[in-house]
Amino acid sequence: MRIRIVGAGAMGRGIAQWAAVAGHTVELGDVRPQAVTEAAEFVRSMLERAVAKGRMSDADAAGALDRLVPLDDPWAAGPGVEVVIEAVREDLATKTEVFGRLERALPASAVFATNTSSLSVTRIAAALKDPTRLAGLHFFNPVPLMRIVEVVPGAATRPDIAPMLTALVESCGHRAVTVADTPGFLVNHAGRGLVTEALALLEETVTDPAGIDRIARDVLGLRMGPFELMDLTGLDVTAAVIDSIWAGFRHEDRLRPSYLTPNRVAAGLHGRKTGRGWFPYGSESAAPAPEAPVTGDPDRPVHVVAPSPAGEADAVALRAALTAAGATVGTGAAPSAGALVLVPVWGSTVASAVAAQALPAGRTFGVDPLPTAGRRRVLAVTPAAEPAAARDARAVLARAADGGEPFAVSVVRDTAGSVAQRLLASIVSVSASIAERALATPADIDLAVTTGLGYPVGPLAWGERIGAVRMLELHRALYATTGDPRHRPTRWVAERAALGLALTDPGTSPADCLGGGEGDSAV
Repeated sequence: MRIRIVGAGAMGRGIAQWAAVAGHTVELGDVRPQAVTEAAEFVRSMLERAVAKGRMSDADAAGALDRLVPLDDPWAAGPGVEVVIEAVREDLATKTEVFGRLERALPASAVFATNTSSLSVTRIAAALKDPTRLAGLHFFNPVPLMRIVEVVPGAATRPDIAPMLTALVESCGHRAVTVADTPGFLVNHAGRGLVTEALALLEETVTDPAGIDRIARDVLGLRMGPFELMDLTGLDVTAAVIDSIWAGFRHEDRLRPSYLTPNRVAAGLHGRKTGRGWFPYGSESAAPAPEAPVTGDPDRPVHVVAPSPAGEADAVALRAALTAAGATVGTGAAPSAGALVLVPVWGSTVASAVAAQALPAGRTFGVDPLPTAGRRRVLAVTPAAEPAAARDARAVLARAADGGEPFAVSVVRDTAGSVAQRLLASIVSVSASIAERALATPADIDLAVTTGLGYPVGPLAWGERIGAVRMLELHRALYATTGDPRHRPTRWVAERAALGLALTDPGTSPADCLGGGEGDSAV
C-alpha cells in the first residue's frame, strides 16, 4: 500500500517508521522541508539502533528506509496514494486546511485519516466536499512501541472505511479498537477514572500525592501512581484533557474536574518538563521522604468487627489473616478493654460503624479489605482516633505470616471506601459508562486500557474479578455515604449484578433479537 503522511513531527515520523517497517511505501511531507529531513534521519537512527540491538536485520532496515519517500511538497499529486494520515498540530482550522488541500491534490479513492487526539472527527470531515472519506486514526506516542490504535468513524464516514483501517493497523502488528467519535475517544476517556478520583481524594486531604501513589501501585498493582502519571504527561496536558472531556459530556459528574489543578497549571507546576509538578525533579531535588517507621506494639489485642452483615465475609478473612500472622485476635462478641477494633469497610466510613455499633471511637480503625497486589495494607483513622492506638494498629497490620516480609501500612484519613476502593470504583464506573453508551465494546475497552495505559487488567475485567454484585454494593455505598453523584451506580453494573452477567459480557441487544439468523426458529 502507498501511504502519505502529512506532518513530520514526533507523531508523523513515528507513524512513518511503523508503516515502512511493516512493508508499506510511505510518502512523508511537511510544510517545512527541514522537518522532513530531520524525520528521515530520526527514522534511520531508530532502525540502526534496532539493528544494533539485534531486533532487526540490516536488510530489513535498508528495505524500510528504501520505502520511506521524502516529499518536497506535501500537496503534490499522488495518483497511487491509497491512504493519507494527517499528523499536524492539534488545531481544527489547521487540520481542515490540510485536508482541503489534500482533497484537491489526491484522487477521490484515497482514504483520509486524522491522528487527532481530542478534536471531533466529524467536524474535521465536515469541511470536505466528501466527508464520507475521512475517519480518525489515533496513534499513541511512541508509535512503534505503543501497540494500540483507535479507529474513529465520524458521523458521515463510509461504512467500509473503519474495517479497512482496522485491517491496515493489524497487518502492521498493532491492535485496533473501534471507538465512537466522542470527547477523548476511548483511552483518554477511560483514563479519567483514575486521575479525577485521585484528585478528589487529595481535595478531601485523605492523604498526600505520594501516599495515594503508593496505594495505587502496591494495592491496585498499577505501574505508576496517578500523580506520577500526571507529572510524566504534564499537568497542563492532563488538566486540558480532563476539562475538555467533562465539557464534551455536558458536565457529567463522574468526570468532574478538580479545583486543585488550575492554579498549579498557572504557576507552571506541570511536572517533569518544568522541574516540578506534584513532586520535584532534577539533580538538586531532595530525595522523596521515606515512610515513617512502624513503632507501635504489634502484640496489642485486636477485635475485628464487620461494618454490616454484608461485610461479615471480609471480617472473617481479616481475622484469619491476622491470626495466621500471630496477632492476638479476640473471639468474643464485644472487644475486650483496651483492644483495638478493626473494621473492614466497603464503601462506607469507620465513623459510621462507630456510631451504628457504639464502638470505642479512640481505638476503632478501618482496614481496606481489597486483596492487595503487593505488600501494603491501608489503615483509616478518624478525627477521634488516639494516636498511640493508631500506631499499635499499624504495627499489628504490618505483621506477616510465617516470618515473611512485613506489610507496609499506609495511614489515611477516614473516607467512604478508603483510597484503593475509591480509585477502583471510579476506574470501573467510567469504563462501564463507556460500555453502556455503546461507545466501544467491552473487549475493546479492556484491550485499549491495558495496552494504552498499562493497567494490570482491563477495567471491566478488573471489576469482574471483584464481582458485579460486590462492585454494585461498593458503588451504592459510596453514593449513599457521600451523596456525591460522581459515585452514582451505572446501569451497566446494576443490570449485570441483577441478571448474573459478567461485567465483560456485552449482553443481548434489541438488534440481536430482530431475526432471520440461521439459528432462529419460530415457536
